[in-house]
Amino acid sequence: MNVRKITCLLLSFIVLNLAGILVAQAELVEGRNYKVLSTPQPTEDVSPQHIEVIEFFWYGCPHCDDLNPYLERWLGNKPDDVEFRYVPAVFRSNWAPAARIFYAIESLGLEGTLHAKVYHAIHREKIDLSKEAVLFDWIEKQGIERDKFMSAYNSFTVQNQANRAAQITRQYHLTGVPVLVVDGRYLTSGKAGGLPQDTISALNQLIEKVREERKKQ
Repeated sequence: MNVRKITCLLLSFIVLNLAGILVAQAELVEGRNYKVLSTPQPTEDVSPQHIEVIEFFWYGCPHCDDLNPYLERWLGNKPDDVEFRYVPAVFRSNWAPAARIFYAIESLGLEGTLHAKVYHAIHREKIDLSKEAVLFDWIEKQGIERDKFMSAYNSFTVQNQANRAAQITRQYHLTGVPVLVVDGRYLTSGKAGGLPQDTISALNQLIEKVREERKKQ
């Protein structure tokens, strides 16, 4: 009986992995796993030889939380011709604090240290970081100077960045997150791509699509 169970588990594992490979190799289909922006957006600070990739996210979004570890692994092996940046989406005023958290973290050079931890605090530890007192207490527990973070969080620069993020969210006509934008033209998301690994596969294929299109120009 134990042998049969082990055999079944192994077969299930093989089938699931084969299914994952087949999905990863599936051809891109517009409208199914990506869409084209009706109005392409200009890329920011990206040389003509590079391809811009943006992730629009919200720390409170469970799907963004699911995608983040896959995206972090992808960033660890990011293609040399790709320039990547995060943009915290702001659809409503209650999303603005999360944008300020990100830009405060970024301004202090702590993105690599705290970005994933913010997700973990919100979704695993159920800490409400939208409340400033709770946020500042949590920051201090991470070994970050409370006053230093508060100064960044409340700064004119970070507030302007959050306002700009809200403007960019509108410009891209987004309806949800997470969304990955390639070259200011192609959008793929967790919902359209299916599983997080499917979203990363679609991202890689869109980058290659842009490369091939540029060769023909």
